[in-house]
Amino acid sequence: MFEAAVEAARPSVCLPPVLPAPPTGRTLVIGAGKAAAAMARAVEDHWPGPLSGLVVTRYGHCVPTRRIEVAEAAHPVPDAAGETAAGRMIELLKGLGPDDLVLCLISGGGSALLARPAPGITLAEKQALTSALLRSGAAIGEINCVRKHLSAVKGGRLAALAAPARLVTLAISDVPGDDPSVIASGPTVADPTTLAEARAVLAKYGITPSPAIAARLNDSASETPKHLPGSEYRLIATPQRSLEAAALVAARAGYYPLLLGDCLEGEAREMAKVMAGMVKSIRAHQQPAPAPAVILSGGEATVTLRGQGKGGPNAEFALALALALKDCAGVDAIACDTDGIDGSEDNAGAVIAPDTLVRATALGITPESYLSNNDSYGFFKTLGDLVQIGPTLTNVNDFRAILVR
Repeated sequence: MFEAAVEAARPSVCLPPVLPAPPTGRTLVIGAGKAAAAMARAVEDHWPGPLSGLVVTRYGHCVPTRRIEVAEAAHPVPDAAGETAAGRMIELLKGLGPDDLVLCLISGGGSALLARPAPGITLAEKQALTSALLRSGAAIGEINCVRKHLSAVKGGRLAALAAPARLVTLAISDVPGDDPSVIASGPTVADPTTLAEARAVLAKYGITPSPAIAARLNDSASETPKHLPGSEYRLIATPQRSLEAAALVAARAGYYPLLLGDCLEGEAREMAKVMAGMVKSIRAHQQPAPAPAVILSGGEATVTLRGQGKGGPNAEFALALALALKDCAGVDAIACDTDGIDGSEDNAGAVIAPDTLVRATALGITPESYLSNNDSYGFFKTLGDLVQIGPTLTNVNDFRAILVR
């Protein structure tokens, strides 16, 4: 099921059918995200005319290209390489005319990778703020709201730089609801969020910004663009389509697919408790689905760090789910990030089985202590139950499947 979900979002599969017609002038390709290199490769393989450009992807997510340069940078905290790449894209956009085409390839991770701070803000200040937001448990939409107002390219500013050329954005969504203004912080679409909302996010999580950032967020002249005529946006892959691909696999295997949707957000361990309750209801009452069933969900789980361990939201979800199901037999589950990287570790996520806690006890480890220390990575590494597949070169966010036999 997980493989089917990833395959449905591969650029080589979903990008070629939606390519626009070549222009009479130049074709310039720019972009950012964990899938940017694979998307650039797919464009090269199917583009009938000349083209050039630059995209930036996460370290380790590069693929060979011939005409489009691929730069690598850090994620989730931006670095100087991302800042340099964004600056070079700004230079490439200069001098374009109305007969030219800018093809912008956007996918999840683009917010951190396309790192060009607004004037007056240093990269170090933006790095510190991003780290604080990630530790706070803020939702991805809240984080992106702040980042858009501190950037020279996010929140529609990149599109403004492309005029008067025609701009077509091809995007792989990794956000609940597929809002173009949220995907990679919307560099090519008008931004509906405001400076006041960005300030409110920082206040909500008790984050005190640097004086330069505070001044930027209080300056009405630094508001993001609200209208961008002439910019076209095409979603080529979404979390929902990937969940539907997984549901087909489940149905063919004789399991009832219960789709909870692609918009689930919240603390990973709390989400696990809710889904454990659904599992128990299926086993006891055949509600809200008859067994055998598969509970499928996507979205963006978060972790508020309280301990010193390692592990992303998917592994933490899996560990919390195993604990919540300790008295419920016959349940297997997988929770993975479709980009192959759960948080900042080398695993996509983890799997649990009916004997997960039994094996942990036999090894003398206490799952509750691992969960309280936010060390889901350490727990599943000890059991050998990490999912380690490397970068998938796409990204439609979290994938969770709970098999109720």
